[in-house]
Amino acid sequence: MAIEPEQLGQSGLELAAMLKQLRKRAGLSGVRLAARCNMSQSKISRIEGNKLRPSLVDVEQILRALKVAPAVAAEATAIARIAQTEWQDRKALHRKGLDKKQVELAGLEQTTTEFRYFLLSMITGLLATPDYVRESIVHAPPTQQAKAVGMKLERQAVLLDRSKRFTFLLTEQAVRFPLISPDAMAMQIDRLSSLARQANIRVGLLPMGVKYGNTPLSTFTVYDDRLATIETDLGAAVFRDPKDVLALLERFASYEACAVFGDDAQELLNEWAWAYRQ
Repeated sequence: MAIEPEQLGQSGLELAAMLKQLRKRAGLSGVRLAARCNMSQSKISRIEGNKLRPSLVDVEQILRALKVAPAVAAEATAIARIAQTEWQDRKALHRKGLDKKQVELAGLEQTTTEFRYFLLSMITGLLATPDYVRESIVHAPPTQQAKAVGMKLERQAVLLDRSKRFTFLLTEQAVRFPLISPDAMAMQIDRLSSLARQANIRVGLLPMGVKYGNTPLSTFTVYDDRLATIETDLGAAVFRDPKDVLALLERFASYEACAVFGDDAQELLNEWAWAYRQ
């Protein structure tokens, strides 16, 4: 099933209405359905009111309890899968405010233990120098830029938490993309080199010429094994379905197997930084 961005915003409401309608058709009260599913009545009520995002397991339990036809169950499951995905349009994010996005990310980072970043075309804010951060949001509304820069830099403190583990995989394009002046780019690459020596941080490089098992098309991040995001120039999609998260974890592992780490990575970073200093 093709998933359009518009569907991602409507699917939660559609799923809630569909489950409520199916329950009524089956002639069951919320209390009786809850008992059949071994759920609380309040949980059923929140799901039907679109106040709680049900997992695929929740939806499957409800559909089995309602004894719906296979075709109906397949349709509801497909909608539930889409509902587990959230589309964040870039223009909408700017209207909402970059500061609110930074607060959301900080909250997510606080509750995550293991981070995996695949960076296709640019360096992420956690690894960026102030110059790089400022230039990366130059197209945002001017009124939001100063506050957003400060909040992005504040978030970098999470890297110092030794209870958290970070693996960053960067393509050569991501490291060497000339976003800022040559001298500033050299300093940015030096920062990567320094962070790669930190005990809880692994920095892997994917030089030009490396052949991947799957052609990389997008930057993505996986938070533990519970949530993942994919970024494009149009916006970002958030995935909560365990199957989608697992697929990205497997893809990350395939890229990681091709990456250069340790002394070999340091040698490449020094070479790339020196090229900017020439």
